[in-house]
Amino acid sequence: MTPALGVTAAASECDHDTGCITCGDRAEQARVLSLDEALGLALCAGEDGSTETVEVALVAPVAPGDILLVHAGTAIANVGDAAA
Repeated sequence: MTPALGVTAAASECDHDTGCITCGDRAEQARVLSLDEALGLALCAGEDGSTETVEVALVAPVAPGDILLVHAGTAIANVGDAAA
């Protein structure tokens, strides 16, 4: 396959082992602590204990205790309940 004009072959391939092709970031696991359903946001704790506000509209419904995969401040998958 020939890359489009101005696009390098390396940029047109996706290597899931190195992270996002766009920003180089990876999805991280985070546990939902609390929700603001009106805003579509969750306060989540990372594996290192840090907290961040995460947009959850793509994976709703979400409940406290759920484990999310978070990329660039947005939940991209709901792994399920941490107690399960």
